[in-house]
Amino acid sequence: MKLDWYPAWRDEAIEQLNVKNARLEKEFRIGTWSRYDYDLTAGTLLFSQDGVVKVVTEIQIAGSTSAKASNWLWAWANSNLPSELLSDAKQVRSFGEMNGVDELAQPYVTDADNQLEVLGWELSAVMSRICNGLGVYRCPSSEGGGLYLMFKSINWAS
Repeated sequence: MKLDWYPAWRDEAIEQLNVKNARLEKEFRIGTWSRYDYDLTAGTLLFSQDGVVKVVTEIQIAGSTSAKASNWLWAWANSNLPSELLSDAKQVRSFGEMNGVDELAQPYVTDADNQLEVLGWELSAVMSRICNGLGVYRCPSSEGGGLYLMFKSINWAS
């Protein structure tokens, strides 16, 4: 069951994320670095150029899309991920349960139009709004899906 307020609220979350990500592009050149590396043990995402780390971020994992499965999997439902990086995703699940928003409270979400990347950005935007994220980065996977990471902090490397 979706509540009447949720679609507009989610659209606002997407607009907010677009503004946040545009700021990160401008201030930290996110999206322009030649390399990124995430470390799920340390909870970091690093952006590098010519072997030199330029930007360091602390992350939480939102979830992932899978072209093979044609769905989104919330990070809180993925037993392969470290629990330290799931607290914000668990907060989203609680929000969904309290407000009757099924797509936030169920492990898997599908999209009728099979626009998985759009779905991934939409649900990551919702997490960013609920958890006051600074932005979101999508790491593409070789199978056509992506891993969506929410920034909790971002700084220039020293």
